Amino acid sequence: MDRKEVVAGVANELHATEAAVDVAITQATTLVQSMIGARTMMKLSPVVGASSQAKAMAAIAALSEAREALVACHNELAKDHRRLGLGAYAVGILDKSDDWDAGRPPGVTNLDEHRAA
Repeated sequence: MDRKEVVAGVANELHATEAAVDVAITQATTLVQSMIGARTMMKLSPVVGASSQAKAMAAIAALSEAREALVACHNELAKDHRRLGLGAYAVGILDKSDDWDAGRPPGVTNLDEHRAA
């Protein structure tokens, strides 16, 4: 395995970890939304479940801190990449799947032209 393959393996793990934290944040916020919705549907006082909801929100805050740490890790790895003389590194989204265009209206290929219309 050469150096580029090793570096690519670390980059893949970093991106997978970043994505996993994003998914966890999304799921945790959905949990809080569900808790509030359930309480509202059952016509219960906001006092009911306040402690459990606060714990769920604390988990979201912790996940946010984890995400910030991963962003800092990403930045440090980019510096290490340059220090090791490994050349240019990719910036931005590396997986250019159809998800990237999910918010684009059907048939629109250039959002700038669409906005101007």
